[in-house]
Amino acid sequence: MSESAGPRTRAGGGPLSGLLVADFSRVLAGPYATMLLADLGAEVIKVEGPQGDETRTWTPPTRGEVSTYYLGVNRGKRSIALDLRESADAEVARELAHRAGVLIENFKPGGLAKYGLDYDSVRARNASVVYASISGFGSGAGAHVPGYDLMVQAISGLMSLTGDPDGPPYRAGISVFDVMAGNHAVIGILAALRHRDATGQGQHVEVNLLSSALTGLVNHSSAYVAGGVVPNRMGNAHPSVFPYEPLPTADNDLIVAAANDGQFRRLCEVLGIPAVADDPRFARNADRTANREELRPILVGRLATRGATDWFEALVAVGVPCGPINTIDGGFAMAERFELDPIVEVGEGERAVPTARHPIRFSATPAAYRLPPPELDEHGVELRKWLTTPQEDDRG
Repeated sequence: MSESAGPRTRAGGGPLSGLLVADFSRVLAGPYATMLLADLGAEVIKVEGPQGDETRTWTPPTRGEVSTYYLGVNRGKRSIALDLRESADAEVARELAHRAGVLIENFKPGGLAKYGLDYDSVRARNASVVYASISGFGSGAGAHVPGYDLMVQAISGLMSLTGDPDGPPYRAGISVFDVMAGNHAVIGILAALRHRDATGQGQHVEVNLLSSALTGLVNHSSAYVAGGVVPNRMGNAHPSVFPYEPLPTADNDLIVAAANDGQFRRLCEVLGIPAVADDPRFARNADRTANREELRPILVGRLATRGATDWFEALVAVGVPCGPINTIDGGFAMAERFELDPIVEVGEGERAVPTARHPIRFSATPAAYRLPPPELDEHGVELRKWLTTPQEDDRG
C-alpha cells in the first residue's frame, strides 16, 4: 500500500477499497468527486472548518433540518472539524495528508501553503500522494479570481448559448461546470493512481472550471476553434441537426431528436408522411437543417393529431429518439419505469437518507453506500485518536 488506511476501511468494499482520501474540498465540485470515490470503496475523510461546509446552510429545501444540497453530495464520508489556524489542528491535518493516498482540495491556488498542506509540502513527506486541486481559473494568471459555477457559465460563453434568441442569456438549471469539473477530477485521480501503480510515483492533478467548461461546450467550442464561428442563442433548437428540439403535439410538447437520415425516415413513416423523407429539401440532415422553417410546420401539423404520450410510445417503438419534458419527479419516475433503480437509501433508522444512485454499473465491483452524509465533526474523536497515534510507515 502507498497509504495508511483509515480506522474503519473495509476489505472488499469496492474497486477503490483500501484507498484513503483526504478531502479538503467544500461546496460542490470537490465533494461530488469524493462522493463518487467513496461509492467505489475509498475511505473518504471530509475535513471541515469549525462552521462546516457552506452547503450545510444552503436552504431551502431541507430534510429535517439538514440541507438537501449537502445531503446530495456527501454520502460515504467521515467528518472531522479542524481549524487550520490552530497549530494542533493543523498538525492533525498534516498527519492526515501524510497518510493519505489521495488529497483533494479546492482552496484558492496557494491557499494551503501557509498550513504546510500545499502539494510540495505534502509531497515532501508523502512522495506517492496523488494531490488533486480544483480551482476556478487555474494556478496561473487567473489564480486570484474566485471560482463559482455561475461566473464560469458567464465567462465561458455558455450563458450566451442559453435562452431565446431575442431574450436575455440564462444560466443552466444546475451548476453544470462544478459537476463536470468534479467528474474530470475523478478521471484525473484514477489516471494518476494507474500511473502510481506502474511507477510508484504520485503527482499533482489540476482541474479548473473554465477548462472543464470549454471542453464541455464540445461542438460549440469546435465551431469557434476549428471553424471560426461564434455560436449564438437558438432557444431549444440545435445549430446542426433538425428535428432536434421540442415540438408541440395535441396536448404537450415532445422532444424529437431524429439525428440521422434513418431516424427521420422512420419518423415520417410513423407520422403518416413517408414521402417527406424523399423530398430533396429534407432528404439529408444538412438539407433539413437548412430548410427547417419549411419542415417544422409539416411535422407540427401531423403531431397535432395525437398527444405527446401516444407519440412517445409509437416513436420509440421504431427507434426514433423522443421524450416528454418532465419535471424532476417525472424524470425519477421514468428511470423507475426503465428499471434503473435511481434512488438508494443510505444509513439506517432516523439517519436513513434517500440519494441518487451512483451512475456507473459494475458487473464485479458494484458501488456501495456505506455511510449517510456525516454530521459536522461526527467522527472527529475517533479520527483525532487515530491520527495522533504513531503508526508503522508501510510505504515501500
